[in-house]
Formats: sequence, C-alpha cells, structure tokens
Amino acid sequence: MAVKVGIVGAGGMADYHCTGFRNAGADVIALADMAGERARAYAASRSIPKVYDTLGAMIAGEPELQAVSVITPNKFHKQLVLEALEAGKHVFCEKPPALNAAEMAEMAEAVKKSGKVLMFDFNNRARPESQAMARYIKDGKVGRINSAQASWIRRAGIPGFGGWFTTKALSGGGPVIDLVHMIDLALYFMDYPEPAWVLASTFYDFMDNPAFKGPWGMPDTAGGVTDVESACHAFLTFKSGQSLIIRNSWAEMNERELVSVVFQGQKAGGKVERLFGIDGIDATCIDSCRLYLEENGNQVNQDIITEKDETMGRTKTAANFIETIEGKAKPLNTPDQALRLMHIIDGIYESAASKKPVEIK
Repeated sequence: MAVKVGIVGAGGMADYHCTGFRNAGADVIALADMAGERARAYAASRSIPKVYDTLGAMIAGEPELQAVSVITPNKFHKQLVLEALEAGKHVFCEKPPALNAAEMAEMAEAVKKSGKVLMFDFNNRARPESQAMARYIKDGKVGRINSAQASWIRRAGIPGFGGWFTTKALSGGGPVIDLVHMIDLALYFMDYPEPAWVLASTFYDFMDNPAFKGPWGMPDTAGGVTDVESACHAFLTFKSGQSLIIRNSWAEMNERELVSVVFQGQKAGGKVERLFGIDGIDATCIDSCRLYLEENGNQVNQDIITEKDETMGRTKTAANFIETIEGKAKPLNTPDQALRLMHIIDGIYESAASKKPVEIK
C-alpha cells in the first residue's frame, strides 16, 4: 500500500515535497497550516483532500497517516518533528534541521527511540551532478579529499527585510544557516569527517539596504526585525587532518551569485557548480560537474555531463524519503550527520562572536 503523507506548511517548498512524494508512489492525504485560506487554496490546487489548522489536529483526524513533512520557519522544526515522532510518524523536515545543535540532539534522541525515519531536505545531495560526483568519489577515482571550499555567495539576495528569515529568534541566523547546502554537500563528499576547530567572521553590511534584496523570499515586514548576518567566511579543520573553507552570503560585493563545492583529493580534484542567471531563478541556471586529473603525464579537465534538474534535487530528495520508508533505498542523509552539521554551525557563530578559534566538541 502507498505511504500516506501529511504536509505541515503551505509555503513555497510544499510543491516540491508533494511532487516528490507522489513521484515515489505515496499518497498526500492532508495539509496542515494555520493560514486557513492559503492552505485551502493550495490543497485544492494539488488535490489534497483534507486541510487542518495544526499538526495535532491532522494526526488526530487521519488515523492512516504514516509520515509528516515539515515546511515551517526554522524555530518550529524541533517541536513539530518531536510531535510527529512521538505520534509514531516518519518525518521529512526542511533545512536547516533546527536552530542549534542542542535542538537537533533532542530530535536525534527521539528518532532513535521511535524507530522511525527522520530525514532533512538537503536537496543538493540529490542533484544529478552531485550524485555523479559522489559515484566517482565512492569508486576511488578521487582518493581521500584533503581540502574543499564550499560557497554560496549572493551579490544581492536578502530574502526580505523584517520577516522570519531576518529575525534570529525565528531563523537561527542569516546565510550561514539558510544557505547551509554547500557546507553539507562538501561534508557529504568528504564522508562527513569529525570537526575539530573553526575560525569564522560574520559581517552585517547592506542589511538595511533595499538594493540588496533578492528576487525571491518573503515580502518586507514594516517594523520587523533584521538582526542576522549578511555574510560569513570561515575556516574549518577536522580531526582527520582535512580542512574546509566556507563562504556564505546574502549580500556581498561579488561578480554574481555562485553556488559551488570545489575539492582537492589525493588522486583528483573536482568541482560541482551552479551558476544562476540574472533573475536568480532555477530555470535559468547552468550546472556543471568537472574532475581535475593527471593522465599520461598530462593535466586533464574532465567534464561530466548530467541531466538538468530545475528542482535542484528537491523532488528527488522527497522521493528518497518515501523509498527509505519502504526499504527500497538508503537515506540520502541521516540525523547523526545533521547533528554534526549543527555543531559546526554553532561553532561558526560562536567563533564569529568571540573573534577567536572555537573547538567543536
């Protein structure tokens, strides 16, 4: 029988989740959102039969419900994930996993007790070029990755002023935690090594300048809070001896938006990159995947051609969640990895605040 799924939150990511679940053969049977009018309109557009105000009401009203998808501001991830797990449901949650590592630790403990599947929407792992590169790494063509550089740099990409994205109490931070994807992808390629130390700086320029607002995100909120960083640069070391340079920004003086992971391995280097068009929309972007090799005494650049995925892996990650529940696939990410990632995020913010290196324990 098809897995029965309920979605919490009718925001922009709901369409990707819904499509991915259905692509994997699941039934999306309900939607929960306190914004009733928006929820009913979205449910009607995607033929979702039932609409509820809260997750609790949806769980009570849908006894066949097996899995829950959480698409809310970051502040509510932990409480909704815990509520669903305690009710015996599998959970797929938007990124970032939580506001901090302490919250993620609670979720990791809860999922162990529940025996259910908990995954997060680290969709860039599922991009065709990322999976192609991961296969080369797994096959041994790259060797151990000694160092990597993870970048998500926006020139003008603040996702609205005064909304939950720019309110630290709701989001947990700015581009460090919002654009966490390339950090996660670099760690994925590096086999998620155990972190040791981080040295970071955060910057707050342009956070009051409307010229640096992005073409997507949320409408501005008059009188709202804007207390998160606009950019961060960090250097991370691992107990294995590997290292990672991190560059994340919503607003910074760059040539253009750049999304990439570059790495240097013992046998080969590589790059997975996504270049956005001038409008910042996925359909206009160019994806690339390249290996840097030495062959027959020659320095060789090897382009890897993959299919184009305008969803940036979002529907494939959602489908993987269903396939994992059914035992048809291995999960693309795990709670233990999410916990390690959140410890790194905490370390970045702590180092930036103290202006000193921070040991990650």
